[in-house]
Amino acid sequence: MMDTGRPPTNALARDRLKNYFCASTVVLCLMVFLGASGADASGGSAAGSRAHAMSLTQAVILGITEGVTEYLPVSSTGHLYLASRLMGLGRTPREIEAVNAYVIAVQIGAILAVFWLYPHRVRSMLRGLAGRDRQGMSLALCALAALLPAAAAGLVLGEAIKARLFRVWPITWALLAGGIAILAVAKRLRHGTGGGKRIEDLGLTGALIIGFAQCIALWPGVSRSLVTILAGVITGLTVRAAVEFSFILGLVTLGAATVYEIAREGPAMILQFGWQAPLVGIVVAFASAVAAVRWMVSYLNRHGLEVFGYYRIALGIACMGLALMGVL
Repeated sequence: MMDTGRPPTNALARDRLKNYFCASTVVLCLMVFLGASGADASGGSAAGSRAHAMSLTQAVILGITEGVTEYLPVSSTGHLYLASRLMGLGRTPREIEAVNAYVIAVQIGAILAVFWLYPHRVRSMLRGLAGRDRQGMSLALCALAALLPAAAAGLVLGEAIKARLFRVWPITWALLAGGIAILAVAKRLRHGTGGGKRIEDLGLTGALIIGFAQCIALWPGVSRSLVTILAGVITGLTVRAAVEFSFILGLVTLGAATVYEIAREGPAMILQFGWQAPLVGIVVAFASAVAAVRWMVSYLNRHGLEVFGYYRIALGIACMGLALMGVL
């Protein structure tokens, strides 16, 4: 099994409960605040202003989609876009903005999953930032260094990307290209040309390379997890270390993106869908992300990355067919 740096069982259980309680409290307070903001903005008539409320079934489907796909190298953004289109969400500009904010909000569940599964890593990073853990400080700095290029590019190009690339065909091409890239790297690994670095050996140079590679993932359908894993392997990390770093980096990246997007579009999301659907989506995303990460770690200890490449190519071809038939 992949080393997750876990402390003894009893201490781990207590830490998980404390982390989950604290995080859940923050989430609930945030959603209540957004709900109040939305109600004020609508003059107390939020329910009547919802053009197309999200059902709990749709909330569960999108939550599962986010949780399962966020840390797999298959593109959660692409899957969520396709799922929302197939369910008829996002038919008007107002709904599109609300759906985009909802998709970002349910990422909170995926963030909580990393806290749940890797509490020792998270505590180590926090101790490192306080100057009490050298390895934790190194990992925290690497995560921040890998965050900066994509964050800067997202601030500059975010609106243009939403306007031009959140479409069926750009996502389809990204799915196909990512699948081919996975198969190419997997072939390299089979021939024994992969690296042997642990996550502790990454260094700031390697982290920055991964960070610039993450800019490619701003194209919906590429997958943040995919480029992090592939760039990590290219910089010399083992697949196991690259996957674990993608989880840690996801915690930082998703956290920053979630705070930014909810601050911008959270009230519009609450006005459109209410507060119940986002909360349900967060809980479901958390549970499904925990299951997906555990499966991925177990699977990669016995097999390679190829299955994700074949899946992406198959999904891309299916999307192409559905688009040509006018379904998407």
